[in-house]
Amino acid sequence: MPRTVTLIRSAALSDVADYAYAATAPADARLIFLAGACPLDDDGSTVAVGDYAGQAAKAFENMRTALADAGASLEDVINTRVLVASSRQKDLVTAWDVVRAGFGDHDAPSTLLGVTVLGYHDQLVEIEAVAAVLDA
Repeated sequence: MPRTVTLIRSAALSDVADYAYAATAPADARLIFLAGACPLDDDGSTVAVGDYAGQAAKAFENMRTALADAGASLEDVINTRVLVASSRQKDLVTAWDVVRAGFGDHDAPSTLLGVTVLGYHDQLVEIEAVAAVLDA
């Protein structure tokens, strides 16, 4: 099945970025806007307290579940925003490495942000995503 999302890379921009610089979807695609995926267990408790990589992994898992519930997969993601509650670049990169590895070859455009605080007690990571699908 052909992909709905087309990732765009630029030869004029640095290749240091570990993602495509832009992405498009056809006009007839259904857009899916996910709420921020949080590192919460089924009972609502925050997992991996104090562990940026562990929280990124759980948030990623929860994002995959939300995508599937909406009829999409990782390959349908057109953009992400990864929020990390830290002012240390090392912590941001730790979370990013987990998210980036989870996407494999699908390197959708993304923004990585350090923020002062997130919504749940002990929460360090949140992943926002937008996906595009063509309904059959």
